Amino acid sequence: MLYRAVYILIVAFAAVSCQFTETMVLNEDGSGRMAIEMDMSEMMAFGGMIEDSTITKIDTLVSMKSILEEKQDSISQLSKKEQAKLKKMENYFLRMYMDTEDDEMVMKMYTDFKNVEEANDIMDGFGNASSLVPNLGGGDMNFKKDEESSEIMGVSYQYKKGKFIRDAYIKDIEKHKAQIDSMKNAESFMSSMKYKLKYTFPKKIVKSSVEDATYSLDGKTIEFERNFIDYMKDPDIMDLEVEIEN
Repeated sequence: MLYRAVYILIVAFAAVSCQFTETMVLNEDGSGRMAIEMDMSEMMAFGGMIEDSTITKIDTLVSMKSILEEKQDSISQLSKKEQAKLKKMENYFLRMYMDTEDDEMVMKMYTDFKNVEEANDIMDGFGNASSLVPNLGGGDMNFKKDEESSEIMGVSYQYKKGKFIRDAYIKDIEKHKAQIDSMKNAESFMSSMKYKLKYTFPKKIVKSSVEDATYSLDGKTIEFERNFIDYMKDPDIMDLEVEIEN
């Protein structure tokens, strides 16, 4: 999941908040685009994030394939499991935008998929990117050993015959409990953090499982958000089932 990257940011900037948005544009044949966006503008306003005061604006698009090729010698030293995980990131792109004058800082990872189930991997990709891209605190290959980097939570996506399902779940109950316990001291600082879903479908939505969701004027886009800490504690609160017109 993205939780490794999230944890790093929480430790470093617990005094301010960031906002997460998960977007998906789904085509009728099941293909589409998935993105995870992390808005750190409040951190920018808080100050102290940028060491080089001469940098005022950055707008960079990074191909993860090019990064993987650049670091292929280091990657070859990893376990087969970690190499396979990174291989899945070849079609990912990472956009980093920063404007110090307007106190804006946004990081967005996205990928196009042929089948919605491929979108599952973007969560892991977001965390792995923090180890690959220098600007995200990586630069050197610093992946944890396989036994130390087990996923705690997961998300699966399904789309068949006009019905879409997003199912978030806990994969390791004991490690999940330990993670929640370790976050308790930072909960008061993280209380304003939100996790938002914004999904667009090829046809009008006729039914959804989320009562407080909002919809676009054409009825094809659904949007809702939850408190980030609540989502970490209980991933089921971001589950979603949608039926669209035939």
